[in-house]
Amino acid sequence: MDDFERLRGRLFGIAYRMTGAATDAEEILQDAWLRWQDADRTAVRDPDAYLAKIVTNLSIKQLTSARARRELYVGEWLPEPVLTGRTEFDALEVVAQRDSVSFALLLLLERLTPAERAAYVLHEAFGYSHREVAELIGTTDANARQLLSRARKRVTADSRRQQAVDRAEWRELVDRFLAAAQSGEVEQLERLLAEDVVSTADGGGKVIAARNPVVGRIMVARYLIGTLQKFGAGFVLRFAEANGEPALVAEGPDGLMAVCFVEAGPQGVSDLRFVLNPDKLAFAGAQVSQIGRLSDLSW
Repeated sequence: MDDFERLRGRLFGIAYRMTGAATDAEEILQDAWLRWQDADRTAVRDPDAYLAKIVTNLSIKQLTSARARRELYVGEWLPEPVLTGRTEFDALEVVAQRDSVSFALLLLLERLTPAERAAYVLHEAFGYSHREVAELIGTTDANARQLLSRARKRVTADSRRQQAVDRAEWRELVDRFLAAAQSGEVEQLERLLAEDVVSTADGGGKVIAARNPVVGRIMVARYLIGTLQKFGAGFVLRFAEANGEPALVAEGPDGLMAVCFVEAGPQGVSDLRFVLNPDKLAFAGAQVSQIGRLSDLSW
């Protein structure tokens, strides 16, 4: 097997964590593949490090450019989801490492500089040493350590410290949450929401979505019920796994319409993140096409 194909999962994992966009990661891999074809293989002593360096630097360049474009983005920006947890998605095995690719962590990584993000991703998700990180991003060992230290501090400081619920508890809570929302029982829904719950939707100006986060159990409950009453007949909700965690996917007549991440803790549902922008659902939609129908994702 060609070294590039052997490393494709790892390379995709680096690019995806770096950019938060599966479509960008695919473009980066295509660019890296072209460079690999043009490389003098006899001069490449370590293909793993060579290709990781190419992908890392392409990712840093892409992330720098993307941040400038995001200043013009319509509404809230969320990462692109990837479906995980099925044998059909084995190519994404490295992406499915639970802690290092969760949707919440991808959002936190957005607060890092490109260099900090590279140091964090390479060391924390892929186990590269400080010396190897320095070589991959083209800096000194000491600076790589500083980048990682700053990244860790920022990620830790911004992380919500809450007790995670297991999947059975999550499913039971979300089942009750959906039942209350679909029945229009505002007070019942409020009791399932944390006091400081936040609902964020990313429509990118291409579909109808709240352009600012909705905050607080009363506002979120009314917003969700109103949205379901207006658009609920146009889709079917199913349970699936995305980014290594349980999620909701919405299926419409033309396929995937949304991926929703529901974060819950002892106080109830604390965060709702809706990815609605069709461009950001393209990769997950292509994954669905691998299995033939969205209903097969249910669990």
